[in-house]
Amino acid sequence: MREPGVRADSREGPRPLSRTGWAALAAAVLLANLAFLQLLWRPEPAVVVPGPRYSDDFQRDRIGPAFWSAGGQWQIRGGELWSPAARNNPLWLRMRLPRDVAIEFDARSESPSGDIKVEVFGDGRDHASGYVLIFGGWGNQVSAIARLDEHGADRKVRADRRVVLGRNYHMRIERRGSELRWYVDGERFLGFEDPSPLEGKGHDRFGFSSWDADLFFDNLRIEPL
Repeated sequence: MREPGVRADSREGPRPLSRTGWAALAAAVLLANLAFLQLLWRPEPAVVVPGPRYSDDFQRDRIGPAFWSAGGQWQIRGGELWSPAARNNPLWLRMRLPRDVAIEFDARSESPSGDIKVEVFGDGRDHASGYVLIFGGWGNQVSAIARLDEHGADRKVRADRRVVLGRNYHMRIERRGSELRWYVDGERFLGFEDPSPLEGKGHDRFGFSSWDADLFFDNLRIEPL
């Protein structure tokens, strides 16, 4: 016997979705995952410089087509590459790095925070897509080589050296086999042994970077080893 005030169909199970309902559900799932799908479908950044060698003294007025950045106010000033607080928007060289390579350049910070930063074996588009090398980061307190996440646990650090305001440093970064070595003014500064080295497509680009410091870079040289 039907209970008073209760419709005959109120105890029936849920009705199956109609075609319109399934279409709406599929559209909602697609929209929720759109950002992830865009990452999968993004084309590889263009290669403009044939490699495997490159040199640049930045003696020109404009950066030119050999480099690309998604943001920041990268520019050339007085024959040097200048990064006025790029906020982790690297300036990527549009060249594939050799698997084993030596990268040399000069760098100077005009900010008390130090924070000289470059990225190697990244994807040519995104910050922390490879190894991030930081001299005098976190308020000029810590230097690091970090794999994929500069704030993560997979990194080597030292905290006994500070960036001197206005001083030019000569940097050399090498990769041989599974080891990344970083030299500052001819002395070994940090090393990183990676049992699963980042290499190949998506891990073959070099970029200058910075967070909130005024940085100057010059005399870039790249040679295969």
